[in-house]
Amino acid sequence: MEEKKKKVPNTTITRNTAEFSQMTGNIYETVAVLTKRANQIAIEEKKELHKKIEEFSNNNDGIDEYYENREQIEVVRRFEQMPKPALVATEEYLNHEIYYRNPAKEDQEQQRMEALENSVIAEQSAEA
Repeated sequence: MEEKKKKVPNTTITRNTAEFSQMTGNIYETVAVLTKRANQIAIEEKKELHKKIEEFSNNNDGIDEYYENREQIEVVRRFEQMPKPALVATEEYLNHEIYYRNPAKEDQEQQRMEALENSVIAEQSAEA
């Protein structure tokens, strides 16, 4: 995964909240963006983990028959030591690596522009 290449701290860090609201203009919107990105990362990691664990699965295992595969345990440990998805999402956000958009804001902006165009057209027709 590409998160392995990034230098993401594995522990929490005290952050300046003003940095988080600069790009979106709203701290709550930033939290929503970070939450969605963290969920995406978690889903990707889960898929990758299940794919790697399936490589070790044995179809002959019965319900009573259970054994631990050392390689499988190492894979799980490696995934447990990876930075949490929220930390990765936060780092991506602060490095401007996340693309996000707010359709509600885009709709408001579009309505504002249409209202402005209509008022200009109305002024022009009133002058004529």
